[in-house]
Amino acid sequence: MRKNSHFSGQPLYGQVIKLLDKSKILQFSRENGGERYIKHFNCWIHLVVMLYAVIMRFDSLREITTSLLAETRKLAHLGINFKIGRSTLADANKRRPEAIFESIYRDLYATYRQVLSSDSRSGKTPKWMKHLQIIDSTTITLFSNLLFKGVGRHPKTGKKKGGIKVHTVIHANEGAPSDIKFTSAATNDSFMLKPSTLSKGDIMAMDRAYIDYEKFEQLTQRGVTYVTKMKKNLKYKILSDTMYQTPDGLMEVRIQNVEFIKQKKDGETIRHKSRIITHVDLRKRKLISLLTNDMESDPEEIIAIYRQRWEIELLFKQMKQNFPLKYFYGESANAIKIQIWVTLIANLLLMVMQKGLTRQWSFSGLATMVRITLMYYVDFHSLFNNPEKEWEIILAKASESPPEPSLFD
Repeated sequence: MRKNSHFSGQPLYGQVIKLLDKSKILQFSRENGGERYIKHFNCWIHLVVMLYAVIMRFDSLREITTSLLAETRKLAHLGINFKIGRSTLADANKRRPEAIFESIYRDLYATYRQVLSSDSRSGKTPKWMKHLQIIDSTTITLFSNLLFKGVGRHPKTGKKKGGIKVHTVIHANEGAPSDIKFTSAATNDSFMLKPSTLSKGDIMAMDRAYIDYEKFEQLTQRGVTYVTKMKKNLKYKILSDTMYQTPDGLMEVRIQNVEFIKQKKDGETIRHKSRIITHVDLRKRKLISLLTNDMESDPEEIIAIYRQRWEIELLFKQMKQNFPLKYFYGESANAIKIQIWVTLIANLLLMVMQKGLTRQWSFSGLATMVRITLMYYVDFHSLFNNPEKEWEIILAKASESPPEPSLFD
């Protein structure tokens, strides 16, 4: 029997983890105390097992360890040559510092960010795209409110659920998180906006949760542009007001130059000048008001920058749809954070692999196909660039062979 035309000498998962640097991972673990009193289950094996669980979308420790038993011979290719029990994995998730996995993610991002930013359609992208950063947060609901304070109450029981908020910054031309912080769901988002980390020429797109006049003035002084959505209750002084109409006499865009004045508790007065651009959103059929410190650019460009903010919402949707963030493999804060970091690592690795393909795949399609074939002995690029190849070979052979004689001939 002939081998599959996509045959490889190692499982697909072995090709996934080749993107990782084992020596660096163990170094990060040693630096953070993750290898103390460890005999076999080191950080490398811990990460390999957790990545396997996250990509396969397992819901519990029992599922993980049972599957590991079924794949014993294949896992030996990856350096796992001993039985891993539930207690071993549970203890590691509880005790090994989550800061190790944060270091792994940040190192991977620094290594592959150029791969992510490369785009064959770069000639069509506007010049401001490579300077644009997007900031937002997403809340992951937990069953308990003991570890992370939740927001709101359950409509039936009246009890709060816990929640961990993942604060994220992405570069618009990369699509992967460049900076991440975890807090309880009750934490206000604005702390994540840090003018001191930005440089002249940078552009920040954000929603209305980040409005802070003092920080906005600091951004302006540093030469950083921001674009956000207006809040309804903001008080300001109008310096100029111009409305542009369509040939039919309808409002196309309204531009207001305004000044915000805020009195701080220490008596200091914050003054910040900005521009409000109000336009008609035809899809939503309502007026949208944007706030920016860019006093010169065309309103259409400001509107396009804010619309690009939707990219971070798509990233959150991508992660929640394709990885198991409804079920956690531990109840401690450390275990929950490790699982989120590993999810971010898995998401980044699949994005890098997706970039290396000539065939176009949706991320969900790619993640599903990887999950199905993860422990198959197939070559990633061969299979994912031409998944129909085997069918073409079978059909070609069927057409070449003579038809079988009928019993009635």
